[in-house]
Amino acid sequence: MMWIAWPAFLLAGVIEMVVFALVDPQSLHWFGQPLALSREAVYTLAFFVFWALTMASSALTALLAMSPFEVNRREPAFKGRAKNGTRKVRAR
Repeated sequence: MMWIAWPAFLLAGVIEMVVFALVDPQSLHWFGQPLALSREAVYTLAFFVFWALTMASSALTALLAMSPFEVNRREPAFKGRAKNGTRKVRAR
């Protein structure tokens, strides 16, 4: 989860800076009416929208990077792991 959330958080911050360097939140309109939100509220809402979009993008990338075996296995992800996080090797 953190491989998805942190990069998305950082990229959402960069997108926020770029977008609001070019757009004034007070000049935004919604269905022809000016937004009745403060600048800080627009910044906050936009950040969370950007974060959600970049998290979805990162999650899709992580899913597509997995092998078919990892996607379709029926056992939980933590099964077969030792307490320290390393994989257990079974002798055949």
